[in-house]
Amino acid sequence: MKRHLTLAALTATALAAASMAQAANCGDRDKVVEKLASKYDEHLTAGGLQQTRSALSVMEIWASSKTGTFTVLITSPEGISCVVAAGTDFFDAEEAPRVKGSAS
Repeated sequence: MKRHLTLAALTATALAAASMAQAANCGDRDKVVEKLASKYDEHLTAGGLQQTRSALSVMEIWASSKTGTFTVLITSPEGISCVVAAGTDFFDAEEAPRVKGSAS
């Protein structure tokens, strides 16, 4: 019984920590993108619609050629944006040129 209570307490603590971490990475879209622009000099680079179980959300990639940073946002229909990934050394991928000739 004590083992089950300990497991339940650990699970509840982990879920609470995950919720707090997620809340810290989410906010009003206007405020989030203003911070990306002012603090990291990032601008919208790419995006698209993402189908979730309940609704469509917007996925965006913000990046800076000056700082090399990038941020991936998911924005809900209610206008709440969450940072789902961020990093450094961003690069623009270019499609490799197609070589003309016959197939082998």
